[in-house]
Amino acid sequence: MGVPEKLAERMSMAEQHEYLRARFSRRTMIRGGAVTLGAVTGGAFVSGGTAQAAPAAVPTRSTAPAVEAVDGAYVAPFGRHLAFGNDPSTEMTISWQVPVAVRRPFVRIGAHPWDLSRKIEAEVRTLYTPAGVGASGDRTQYYLHAKLTHLRPGRTYYYGVGHHGFDPAEGHLAGTLGTFTTAPDRGQPFTFTAFGDQGVSYHGLANDSLILGQNPAFHLHAGDIAYADPSGAGKTSDTGYDSRVWDQFLYQTESVAKSVPWMVSYGNHDMEAWYSPNGYGGEEARFTLPDNGPDKKNLPGVYSFVYGNTAVISLDPNDVSFEIPANLGISGGTQTKWFEAQLKRFRASRDVDFIIVFFHHCAYCTSTAHASEGGVRQEWVPLFDKYQVDLVINGHNHQYERTDVIKGNQVTKKLPIGGTAYPETEGVVYVTAGAAGRSLYAFTAPDSYEGHENEVESVASFVNLKDGKQNETVAWSRVRYLNYSFLRVDVQPAPRGRHATLKVSGIAETGERIDHFTVARRAK
Repeated sequence: MGVPEKLAERMSMAEQHEYLRARFSRRTMIRGGAVTLGAVTGGAFVSGGTAQAAPAAVPTRSTAPAVEAVDGAYVAPFGRHLAFGNDPSTEMTISWQVPVAVRRPFVRIGAHPWDLSRKIEAEVRTLYTPAGVGASGDRTQYYLHAKLTHLRPGRTYYYGVGHHGFDPAEGHLAGTLGTFTTAPDRGQPFTFTAFGDQGVSYHGLANDSLILGQNPAFHLHAGDIAYADPSGAGKTSDTGYDSRVWDQFLYQTESVAKSVPWMVSYGNHDMEAWYSPNGYGGEEARFTLPDNGPDKKNLPGVYSFVYGNTAVISLDPNDVSFEIPANLGISGGTQTKWFEAQLKRFRASRDVDFIIVFFHHCAYCTSTAHASEGGVRQEWVPLFDKYQVDLVINGHNHQYERTDVIKGNQVTKKLPIGGTAYPETEGVVYVTAGAAGRSLYAFTAPDSYEGHENEVESVASFVNLKDGKQNETVAWSRVRYLNYSFLRVDVQPAPRGRHATLKVSGIAETGERIDHFTVARRAK
């Protein structure tokens, strides 16, 4: 069953593909067929109505009169990216960028791509970078955000972004039509993906293409997002900064992020010190994240959300990093206190089976570049153990590495490829998924991954401590893969009295599976 004929006449091939993907996605089929949308609680929009009339003529480069100001009809939005609000079942923020200032930006949203009946005003956040900051020239960037609330759980919505002179409801559909699906109000199977350290590259594009094919409910980006600051020390003396890299990154990522909430945490390359004392002023212009963290002023990338039976917590390890101390201690301990309160609340909740924690610096990794962060081990690893965190996802080191099951800084159980971990009794599994697009690092031990296993008894590595690096020989490095990759996690709620599962897979840029294991937890 294809796109209705009348609708197809008004849509490009890309828009037809987006329509069909949203209508017949795996998530839609799980719910038992095509989605039927009704009125949204709280008046976000009312479905129904007839298709719009044929699009009005738009001025072209050859026919439009010369004007001193830029006509909004010529300004195409780009870089759309979604993010959940505090409640993923009822809140979503749509963000995008425009190359020049526009008037009265907005989002249109509706039940169908031909009926974007509700118009919602957008916020403009202007980010100015003066000449002389790194490699940037005198430059102003314009980021736009529209926060939607009172949505219905488990529903697919169509949206278009626009501004004065460029209206998706008046024919400007090309490059603006998108969809998103809110979280269900009860536990259902779903998939999410994750990685860190992407930047702008052909490898980043390749990973994005594969991620889109997984049809994830959301994506986790564990820090070092665009690499506009290649130095990554979090200081105004960092060299090579170029704000235009963000334009490239958001354009690259749009193929996924326009329909899949792209949930970020912040790494060392995301501390752009020229915009604010904490380095996150630029990030706050570009992203709107849940605001339920402990310190919005200093730690805007710290937050949590619950999707189905899974709680996700984003932390900021710059606050505890001995290796890169630009923001060391910035929260005064409030982040760790908040984190423990979140863990305690989620572990006590009857609706939450799994707790996923993602952040940038690695607790356990044997990379020759950054290896392990002692500040994370000191501050948070005891809490991972105490509250039986089910999976920890990191970036920072540009490779794929997965540990055995660890508790008390010791291996409690070897976890071979295809094995199962039980965090309630055994401990925590840590995954470094930092090979999303940037240049690769190295291991001291040979690669060992699915179909190419090369087990060793121990691996030489180091941990970053307050007084510098300390060498260590570790036994917990189970899977090592030195090439581009990302993480896929399939979440399966438990039948009554049985185990809920996380089926975790490492996927190479080629599409080959390089690792898989299961985390199982008995239903409450």
